[in-house]
Amino acid sequence: MRLLSRIAAAAPVPLLTPAAAVASLLAPAAALAQAPAAATVDKGDVAWMMVSTVLVIAMTVPGLALFYGGLARAKNMLAVLMQVFVVFSLITLLWAFYGYSIAFTGTGAFFGSFEKVFLRGVGMQTLADTFTDGVKLPEYVFVAFQATFAGITTALIVGSFAERIRFGAVLLFSVLWFTFSYLPIAHMVWYGEGLLFKDGALDFAGGTVVHINAGVAGLVGAWMVGKRIGYGREAMPPHSLTLTMVGASLLWVGWFGFNAGSNLESTAGAALALLNTLLATGAATLAWSAGEAMTKGKASMLGAASGAISGLVGITPAAGLVGPMGAIVIGLAAGFVCLWGVNGLKRMLGADDAFDVFGVHGVGGIVGALLTGVFNAPGLGGTGGPDFAIGSQLLIQAKGVLITIVWSGVVALIAYKLVDLVVGLRVPEDAEREGLDITSHGESAYHY
Repeated sequence: MRLLSRIAAAAPVPLLTPAAAVASLLAPAAALAQAPAAATVDKGDVAWMMVSTVLVIAMTVPGLALFYGGLARAKNMLAVLMQVFVVFSLITLLWAFYGYSIAFTGTGAFFGSFEKVFLRGVGMQTLADTFTDGVKLPEYVFVAFQATFAGITTALIVGSFAERIRFGAVLLFSVLWFTFSYLPIAHMVWYGEGLLFKDGALDFAGGTVVHINAGVAGLVGAWMVGKRIGYGREAMPPHSLTLTMVGASLLWVGWFGFNAGSNLESTAGAALALLNTLLATGAATLAWSAGEAMTKGKASMLGAASGAISGLVGITPAAGLVGPMGAIVIGLAAGFVCLWGVNGLKRMLGADDAFDVFGVHGVGGIVGALLTGVFNAPGLGGTGGPDFAIGSQLLIQAKGVLITIVWSGVVALIAYKLVDLVVGLRVPEDAEREGLDITSHGESAYHY
């Protein structure tokens, strides 16, 4: 009764003409059409990004670990596996503590902020921008995906100073370099307020952030730690090319998550990146093998595996930005140039870069970053806009390459110096001769 009395006391509802009634019904729909599209979370995108994250983890452990482990001498097999495994584990934690915040928040051109340290403010309801209007990802997925990139980048450096460095030195260097080199470069290239992002630098999945960054740090490390005992006088062949082949194969498979996952959505852009990753890697494998056959008379298994990695590195910055034919050219170029990088250039530099981190990742990253500025042109099958100009884009790409080389080189030099002062870089000579498996970890990979 109380409800009926309130209804009776209410103001009378005026009668509407048919035209007015129709207009009143359509008004909410018109207002909705004019309103900006609400952010949506697509379950297919989320599923693809979770799969991509797992694929990148597989690239590192076991992929990179086995690739490097097979290249080591038997007495250092477990030491290499341990360094890759633990560095990856360490960096994923540091990423959650402060890395994500420094890389992907703030307004600085070089550094982010501490806004999201310890993932403060990141929760079940928060979304990360996928750089596509109206489409978002759960922030937890984006944090996890980017953590794997940080982890594998730092672990790549292990191959340059393998077989003669202290385990504690590896970990301390990794903390310093990750904090002061990886995070600023990632912020500059991949975050909207970053210096190189605003310049228009193109780096789809990490040519500068991952490969040049790690390659330069590896080269500096090879110089700073010094050459292995007997280097240049004694044969130091890989102890298991079978494991190296397995590792290279896992890297190739996992790299589809690395490159196609960097599209951040399960769309045609991811499909293009996937196809380009396949084609460029095949082209680089053939190029390296052909180059070996011409210069040495035989194509080797190690060369084919190294060629595949060089193609994967070369296409990384261009994966979703160039057409399939452009990807093949980039793969061919990376295969031939990186073959020179691990032979002629390596001799010129005089560094004992044990597993050719700079020759493959540094050189391949430079080749890929520069050629991205060429084959992104729409006239060459790329995804660039109608006003794209190769010359101006090449200058932007070159600027990004130079900044990354200098930044990573300086940070690495200082970090190695500090580590040497605090814990010492190199193991004693007797320990190096006996092997790091026993002397650093108290176990052996093989028992005869």
